[in-house]
Amino acid sequence: MLDFSIVTSWIHQMLTSVMPEGLAVFIECVVIGVCIVLMYALLAIALIYMERKVCGFFQCRLGPNRVGKWGILQVFADVLKMLTKEIFTPKDVDKILYNLAPYMVLLASFLTFACLPMNKGLEVLDFNVGVFFLLAASSIGVVGILLAGWSSNNKFSLIGAMRSGAQIVSYELSVGMSILTMVILTGTMQISEIVASQADGWLIFKGHIAAVIAFIIYLIAGNAECNRGPFDLPEAESELTAGYHTEYSGMHFGFFYLAEYLNLFIVSAIAATVFLGGWMPLHIPGLDGFNMVMDYIPGFVWFFVKAFFVVFLMMWMRWTFPRLRIDHILKLEWKYLLPLSMANLLLMALLVAFGLHF
Repeated sequence: MLDFSIVTSWIHQMLTSVMPEGLAVFIECVVIGVCIVLMYALLAIALIYMERKVCGFFQCRLGPNRVGKWGILQVFADVLKMLTKEIFTPKDVDKILYNLAPYMVLLASFLTFACLPMNKGLEVLDFNVGVFFLLAASSIGVVGILLAGWSSNNKFSLIGAMRSGAQIVSYELSVGMSILTMVILTGTMQISEIVASQADGWLIFKGHIAAVIAFIIYLIAGNAECNRGPFDLPEAESELTAGYHTEYSGMHFGFFYLAEYLNLFIVSAIAATVFLGGWMPLHIPGLDGFNMVMDYIPGFVWFFVKAFFVVFLMMWMRWTFPRLRIDHILKLEWKYLLPLSMANLLLMALLVAFGLHF
């Protein structure tokens, strides 16, 4: 099994042998930041292309197929077009908050993205309270959305931001409860330790029915957190043109667009990490030959396969169900998902207290 901590330790020792430790740490931080930005961009391109093809499949059409073979270069053409678009600032906006909002949304997704363990020894941020940091960092994004709606001086943007704020703050509770259910099962909030505890079985199998219920609740609430259909009322084109980012153009709009797809990947990657074993391979007790073959597959391959599987499930949800009304969205959370999450949390606590889990 690949262990990237050996590689990172060797690089750190090599740098500290030729320069002061402070300068070595600074260079390492810069390199890590560049790697995160590059991966951020590549994942966004892959997810946009995947969304268009999956959407085409569900609607019995081909999707993009003009630019490049199978339409692969269509996303690159769109990025080039967006880079050449003028960043237009409407009249009477609050310029400071208007320009700050896209970066707040990006900051939230970058911080959350840095918490994902993609392989053994390949995580940027790993704290003993990693789950709390993850939930706190992801909550910053709603501030950027509210700033965008308020500062745009547009009633449609403001309505979209208010809808988004109410929806995200509400569904964060169910997301947090679902993850805390797994924290009770593992007994730790450190994300790398949660993954390590799944070496002998993924939590969705070890936690009985409570883990399955938590996974389903997480998928529903995570879709709402990303403002994706059927929970896309903050961006309802038929009512609010584009919602909270109606007045944005050029790369400022591009930042919101990027953050939406990266948030989709982050939500899916957290589900893969907490419920599906993260970078841990699939092991079946008693099948030693099968388990040995699974161990040859690198951990980061397992991580991305699981994450994109959950991405597909969430895209399936988006292109299957019709858009809900705002009162139905909030009723679903406060009357159904949240009470069910609290009851499920109690059920998992009882399973752990009496040792009834695997």
